[in-house]
Amino acid sequence: MKRPRARELGIPFEGTPGKYNAITDVEGVTVGYSTIIEGASARTGVTVIHPRGAKDHTPAFAGFHSFNGNGEMTGAAWVEEGGVLEGPIGITNTHSVGAVHDGIIRWQARNDALDHKWSCPVVAETADAWLNDMNAFYVEERHVSHALDTAKGGAIEEGNVGGGTGMLCYEFKGGTGTSSRKLPEKFGGWTVGVLAQTNFGRRYQLTVAGVPVGHSLKADAPLTSGEHPFRVGDGSLIVIVATDAPLMPHQLKRVARRVTLGMARTGSLGGNGSGDIFLAFSTANPQAMRANEKGMTSLQALSNDHLDPILFAAVYATEEAIINSLVAAEDMTGHNGFSVKALPHEELRELLKQHNRLK
Repeated sequence: MKRPRARELGIPFEGTPGKYNAITDVEGVTVGYSTIIEGASARTGVTVIHPRGAKDHTPAFAGFHSFNGNGEMTGAAWVEEGGVLEGPIGITNTHSVGAVHDGIIRWQARNDALDHKWSCPVVAETADAWLNDMNAFYVEERHVSHALDTAKGGAIEEGNVGGGTGMLCYEFKGGTGTSSRKLPEKFGGWTVGVLAQTNFGRRYQLTVAGVPVGHSLKADAPLTSGEHPFRVGDGSLIVIVATDAPLMPHQLKRVARRVTLGMARTGSLGGNGSGDIFLAFSTANPQAMRANEKGMTSLQALSNDHLDPILFAAVYATEEAIINSLVAAEDMTGHNGFSVKALPHEELRELLKQHNRLK
C-alpha cells in the first residue's frame, strides 16, 4: 500500500507546492533510483538527478554550501570555482561514492555526454552503516546505470528508495524526500524544487509544523531511548535544490545556504559529526554556456532585490522534503539485526491536533 505524504496527514506547511510537490516540478529535471534490499545486510542504493533530463547535457549554473563538512560531495570544488554543474548528480552511501562517481563517468562516455574529454561528477553521501553493511560495497556500476537510464519526471518515490534506502532520521526511518514551491506570478512565477537524503538528528529534537513532537514520541528510539543525550550526535543531510529562476552562481550559493534554515525548522541543531552539504542549480540560461567567436555570451539574471521569495521557497521546500522522507519511510531491519521504526502517523496527528496544528 502506498504511504501517504505529509500533507495528506494534515500537516500544515507554508507556501504553495507545484503539481507534483517534487523537485521534478522544475521543468526538465528527472530523478532515478536503484534500490538494493537483499539478504540480511544490503540496505542501500543510488539516487541520481539529471538537471536537464538524460538527453540534454548542457551545463547549468550552480552554487554549493557546506553547513557542516563531515561528509563528501565530489565535484564541489569546481562548482565553487567555476559556478557550473556539468552532468548528473549522484547520492549514495559513504563507502560507495567512488563506485557512483565512476559509474556516472562510464555512463557519460557511453552516451556521448562529456562536455570535455574529462568529467568530475557531483556525488554526495550519507552513512547508512546502521542498517547496511557499507564494507560489503553492494553498489555497482549496473546500479548507477539503471538509475541514470530510468530517471523520470513527474511524481517520484520517497522513503526507503535509492540512496536513502538505509538511512535514519531523528531516530526514525529516514531516507529520500522531495517537495517544491510554485511562486505567484507577481513574484515571477518561478518554481523551486528540493530533493533531500535524510540521515540526521536525535529524537528529542524532532519538530513538525512548529510542534516539538520528539519529546513525546520517545518509543523505539534506537540510539538515545528518546532522552536528551547532551550531544547532537552524528548523521548527515544532503539536499539538492533546483529552480527555473535565472540565477547566477553567487545567488545559487545563497539559495543553498537557506537549506540550513529548512533543516533547523525540523529541529536540527547541526553537529560536529554531521555532513550537511547542499547544492542549488538553475535550469535557466542554457544559451549562456555557448560563447560566440569573441568568447562572449548572453544571459538573464534576477536582481538581488527580487530574490527573497526564492530564498524563502527553498527553506519551506526543504522543511517539507525532510518531513516527507519520514512520513514515507517504513520499518526496516538490516545489518546485524538492527531495526528502526517508521514515524507513527496517528500518534503524530494526535500531537499536532493537541497543538491546533492539524489541518
